[in-house]
Amino acid sequence: MATRHEYLTIEEVCEELRDVARSTFDEWRATGRAPRCIKLPNGKIRIRRADLDTWLNTCLEDAA
Repeated sequence: MATRHEYLTIEEVCEELRDVARSTFDEWRATGRAPRCIKLPNGKIRIRRADLDTWLNTCLEDAA
């Protein structure tokens, strides 16, 4: 079983979402549709596991 890190890179999030393109994630972020992100002092971005899980729950749709 894969280790679930508390803080994920954008690349890890894209891979977990079944290979969502980085450009797609960047577009989501630019338009406010991405999960909450943390910008570190070195400029790198991280996503908390809890924020990703919360965001994914907002994406759920009921069956039509």
